[in-house]
Amino acid sequence: MNCKQDKKEFEWLLREGFGGEKSEAFFSAARRLALGEPLSYIIGWVNFLNCKIFLDSKPLIPRTETEYWTEKAIDSIKKYISSNTAKTVKVLDLCAGSGCIGIAVAKNISGASVDFSEIDKKHVPLIKNNLIANKLPVENYTIHNSDLFNNCQTVKYDFILVNPPYIQEHFNHASDNVKKYEPYIALFGGNEGMEVIIKIIRHAAAFMKPQGQLWLEHDPHQSAKIKHLARKNNFRHCHHYKDQYGIERYSVLML
Repeated sequence: MNCKQDKKEFEWLLREGFGGEKSEAFFSAARRLALGEPLSYIIGWVNFLNCKIFLDSKPLIPRTETEYWTEKAIDSIKKYISSNTAKTVKVLDLCAGSGCIGIAVAKNISGASVDFSEIDKKHVPLIKNNLIANKLPVENYTIHNSDLFNNCQTVKYDFILVNPPYIQEHFNHASDNVKKYEPYIALFGGNEGMEVIIKIIRHAAAFMKPQGQLWLEHDPHQSAKIKHLARKNNFRHCHHYKDQYGIERYSVLML
């Protein structure tokens, strides 16, 4: 972290976490920040597409790159609804973590029915609390404590949105504080960062409606492998897209 960014984060901590008051609690939090703990964990929440996403159970911290493509997905879901006679759309937030992707969809699309699938059971209450915090009726949504699709056996989705673990452990540029503080299971995707992505693409079609879409965040070097996997697993189209920084960051696979 450079000095300018360091100063900005301390200012944000003071303003957002402590209302500008330099209390004993602030100085304690500032010491945690100085030691490398992520600001979002210290404050306890992030803003994600105008949703307040709490991070009490320490899930993966939502990134602006994920926020960028989620907004694009929301636009596509709205167009899908407007071009179909169906009044609702079924969406799965896979590898949900904090639930930020699915909650943003539910908050911005009144006709969306959203399921959440998360392997780490400690994040299940967090997703529920984030639904409540954003004034979304919990009874309208289903949260699965599940390894990918394992507990979604009878459901078919129009859209599956996923930010999977995709970092290659022995060849990555993640900062030390990310590796130290954020959950290993949400970051690292095994061999070439592709192990979870391979499972998702192999099984996703069985849980999708005709003409369904799979939106998948990934590393730029994985694009070619993803396109190859898409062709092998009955997807008609696979398009790669850049994020707001000009980096190829996500793909849309279509049945």
